[in-house]
Amino acid sequence: MVSIAHAADVAPAGTGFGAFIPLILIFVVFYFLLIRPQQRKAKEHQQFLEAIKVGDVVVSGGGIHGTITGINEGVVTLEIADKVRVKVARSYILGALYETSNVGTKPAGG
Repeated sequence: MVSIAHAADVAPAGTGFGAFIPLILIFVVFYFLLIRPQQRKAKEHQQFLEAIKVGDVVVSGGGIHGTITGINEGVVTLEIADKVRVKVARSYILGALYETSNVGTKPAGG
């Protein structure tokens, strides 16, 4: 009859490099499902911020819709109504409301 002490003497099957394979697979899945798309989205947003110009109709992170009337290094001036201008940090501009070639006629992405 085999005692409990002899049964505990067997080494576990997942020792060495084989134990790290599931962790490596989890990291690969997280990279392709979470990290890589987020980096791509951040890169696209950065390119958008570099391409904005006076006259673009945009929306800010706070939900303010306006037309860009001035651009400094880190600050964008938005005209939100007639003769009402607001300064917004450039990084808080989320996206364009309208394509610049058809201002007021065609929503962006639609």
